Amino acid sequence: MAAATRASFFRPRSVIPGFGLTFGLTVTWLSLIVLIPLAALFLKTTELTLDRFIAVVTGPRTLHALWVSFGISFAAAIVNAVFGTIVVWALVRYDFPGRRLVDAIVDVPFALPTAVAGISLTALYAENGWIGSLLAPLGIKVAFTPLGILVALVFVGLPFVVRTIQPVLADLDKQYEEAAASLGASRFETIWRVVLPTVWPALLTGFSLAFARGIGEYGSVIFIAGNMPNVSEIAPLLIVVRLEEFRYADATAIAVVMLVASFILLLIINRLQQWTERRTSER
Repeated sequence: MAAATRASFFRPRSVIPGFGLTFGLTVTWLSLIVLIPLAALFLKTTELTLDRFIAVVTGPRTLHALWVSFGISFAAAIVNAVFGTIVVWALVRYDFPGRRLVDAIVDVPFALPTAVAGISLTALYAENGWIGSLLAPLGIKVAFTPLGILVALVFVGLPFVVRTIQPVLADLDKQYEEAAASLGASRFETIWRVVLPTVWPALLTGFSLAFARGIGEYGSVIFIAGNMPNVSEIAPLLIVVRLEEFRYADATAIAVVMLVASFILLLIINRLQQWTERRTSER
């Protein structure tokens, strides 16, 4: 009894009441939703021998599908980072007719079902579509090509960049820009030395979110991609194909590679974001 009293006496009091209960519920919920499914994914791959696992993940079709998913997702995230920043700048720094409507349209990819987005983009960019018919005489084919995948991933990833940067840029006082201009800085120097260092961490966050969304995107891509093996087939679709062939272990092997690669890339981006935030705070 005395030992228990001493233990409770020296135990630091928690600022948040009920921490033990809430922490236990958090860990339990996280385990049920995230940790246990991921553990089952890795456990399923143990049905494969090491040679078979390597053969599955290094097959030409698998490598090309992974390259399409990661490569085009990265390119789409870069496009969104550039043009998303421009969209944010227009929404925050300028007042023009229809600004509220444009601001609302940015959230359409969040609300629109991915299958509907894929069908709509395919109808627009097909050779007989409104936009595709204008590009066809120029020799540009979008639908049923890797370029169509890029268009779909840019569409679904843009809101992540815009909504991440927008509050940061809105909180940046215009007086800093006016002070830089009064000291003789050009518009480009003001953006490079005043605006960009402030929004850079948010830009990296939006980029990583758009990149992660693009890697796992399925519904909006399969309709416009064409799904040709070794041409425009994405890794999530290849996983579905392997499941339909009842090759469950092969499907989980591809999924594990995507999971590990995504985790490593996001870890690198998060480390880079932390480094950028420290550099910004030191200034």
